[in-house]
Amino acid sequence: MRIISERRQPGTSNGWRSYAVSAVAATAVAGARAVDADATWYRALDKPSWQPPSWAFGVVWPPLYAAIAWSAGRGLHRTRGRERALLAADLAANLVLNAAWNHLFFRRRSPRAGLTCTLLLDVSNAHLVRRLAATDRSAATALVPYAAWCLFATALNLSLVRRNPSP
Repeated sequence: MRIISERRQPGTSNGWRSYAVSAVAATAVAGARAVDADATWYRALDKPSWQPPSWAFGVVWPPLYAAIAWSAGRGLHRTRGRERALLAADLAANLVLNAAWNHLFFRRRSPRAGLTCTLLLDVSNAHLVRRLAATDRSAATALVPYAAWCLFATALNLSLVRRNPSP
């Protein structure tokens, strides 16, 4: 039987993990709502031969989002005070950039704006991995596939910009 003082309080392990899961889930939903891979303008883009098929993105992103949520929850749980606030701000900025890319690229139909965003996301990823590594190497290591996939996405986005000059 638990006594009152043993109850989980907001901000405890599960609280920060819940925050991380909720933030990442909201990002995934916001980003996914902007994607329309069947849009005529997108299908008309000249794409490189090394671009994965559309279905691959749906297979890759769920485990990446799970890794982000796990890493963030673990990192937030293991930090305190100013360090936690900075990590939370870095995570929030990263998630905004993550979702923003879909809106810039697909909704605005702007591969150039998408490229700028994904370059910023790459910088944010490197910063987030570095910040987490100072607290928890496991959490930082779990973000490496996400950072790598985003670098691949940047290369793909750059290729699309080069192959499809804007008018």
